[in-house]
Amino acid sequence: MTQIAIILGSTRPGRRVETVARWVAEAADRHPAIKAGEVSVELVDIADYGLPLLDEPAPAATGYYQNAHTKRWAARIDRFDGYVFVTPEYNSAVPAALKNAIDYLWSEWNHKAAGIVSYGLYGGTRAAEQLRQTMAEIKVADVHAQVAINPFIDFDFTESEAGACAPGERQEALLTTMLDEILEWSRALRVLRDPTASADPRFVPT
Repeated sequence: MTQIAIILGSTRPGRRVETVARWVAEAADRHPAIKAGEVSVELVDIADYGLPLLDEPAPAATGYYQNAHTKRWAARIDRFDGYVFVTPEYNSAVPAALKNAIDYLWSEWNHKAAGIVSYGLYGGTRAAEQLRQTMAEIKVADVHAQVAINPFIDFDFTESEAGACAPGERQEALLTTMLDEILEWSRALRVLRDPTASADPRFVPT
């Protein structure tokens, strides 16, 4: 089964990333491959891992992790075939906490696919572009389709001041396309992650 992580990319108190990620998960559950049980989707919140400012003495590319928090984070990320990064835009960039979490690891990210759901005043597009540069460096294939959430358009403020993420059909259609691309690429890259595997999980060698 193909496993996809929805990564919550902010740790700020009062963050909106939780409501955006919940919308992503709920919309993803309506994707045909997920409904058919061919793909699983899990929320992964970097706030749950208590990662301090990068404190590993050896570069991540060595794979020599000394700290328990790093090993725990590495084990979780390594399980997945692809990712959906949910990120706000802070000062035209991704949150420092997200960049820090990415920088902790290396091989666990390699040869996988990722999509980006960004949000902010301008849809978080500048943060998404910065994140694409980082994806290239850690050998992650970032897909073309992207969802850009604008709080003034895609949030419902009728029940609370913080609002709830409630995008329209167009945004869900974009998310479905993005998931299609993540699944295509994650399956194609399977042979790089495991040379004995087939790029098509439905193919069983005889």
